[in-house]
Amino acid sequence: MSGHILGIHLLIFFFAVRGREFDWHVLAVATLIFLVGLMVIHAISGAEHISGRQEVSFSGHLRKVAVAAPCFFLALFLRPRWLRRNAWLLYGLCLTLVALVPFIGVERNNARRWIDLRFYDLQPSELAKLGVILVLARVLQSNRLKRPRDWALPAALVSLPVLFILRQPDLGTAMTLAPITLGMFYLAGARGRTIAKLVLASTLLGVCAFQFQWGIRGYQGERIEVWLSSFEADELIENKHGAAFHAYHARTAIGNGEVWGQGLGEGVASRIRILPELDSDSVIAVIFEEAGFVGCGALLIAYALFIGLIFASASEMRDRFARLVVGGVGLYFAAHLFIHCGVNLGMLPMTGLPLPLVSTGGTSLLMSLTAIGLALGLSSHYERTLDEDSFKRY
Repeated sequence: MSGHILGIHLLIFFFAVRGREFDWHVLAVATLIFLVGLMVIHAISGAEHISGRQEVSFSGHLRKVAVAAPCFFLALFLRPRWLRRNAWLLYGLCLTLVALVPFIGVERNNARRWIDLRFYDLQPSELAKLGVILVLARVLQSNRLKRPRDWALPAALVSLPVLFILRQPDLGTAMTLAPITLGMFYLAGARGRTIAKLVLASTLLGVCAFQFQWGIRGYQGERIEVWLSSFEADELIENKHGAAFHAYHARTAIGNGEVWGQGLGEGVASRIRILPELDSDSVIAVIFEEAGFVGCGALLIAYALFIGLIFASASEMRDRFARLVVGGVGLYFAAHLFIHCGVNLGMLPMTGLPLPLVSTGGTSLLMSLTAIGLALGLSSHYERTLDEDSFKRY
């Protein structure tokens, strides 16, 4: 029976997409990264450990994969026309789920971000990223941001979910939406000078918010203060049992890896389990320790190649809406890679953010596979369009 079902899925796949135009190279690199992630999570879960803290279940991760995998195939078969027509509806559904979190969500670690579905913990803020990408592509399809008033609607569409997400609070997700939004504005035709002014204004606003405590919670301000002082080794070591606990052990694990690493499952972080969220928010630190500079560097190169291939695919698309969606997907993975690595290396303030395709996390995995399915499907579903961009050569 399972063989017949697989055959039906493959048959639908070959009829739904144009094989010659399918970006097999993108799928191959994404699969490689995903398999590396499986190896890392399996090694962490199987490592002999002294402390009983923070158990990591490989079987639990596989169950999340089983839930997320059908979303990849569903996204793969979606036509650009259907997505364009229903972008507002999908955005509204994502926004509604985010708005419901304060009322029906469950609280963990002083944050209310998840909706308990009994068999699955849904994190709506992750889905909101996809909703923002789709609705921005729909709005920017006919809006090239030439006049000041052209910015009002796109900015409002992003600000609304960000306000809900910051109240959870979920600073990591809010941080990823900023580069995704600015990147899509640039792809839509906004001038680089205007984008630079927005970045500068946002930076100044962030500095003022920190200085005058505008909407900054106590522990968030403390994280920023620790980050600013952690560039000095003495300060980092002094606070290693306090506010700098996570930052100290992340950088210690990275340093332990040296050139070749300690071996999968042999790192101190995996065996003692002292590093918080080592299978999700801190997974790159674990990979550095166990695979070393060489192994982790190879993974980062593969990840950068994966992102570059997505952008290359977007640049060849003549349909403006589809090109913006695929470009948004590339920005999604690029933002996560930069912030996740930056946090663990001490380049950015400490915040929780998984590395897509590598970390555990059910909704993150669901979002990642759905986004890849959309990018691959849109690249193979060329449709005729009279948009002026379709007459340009890329």
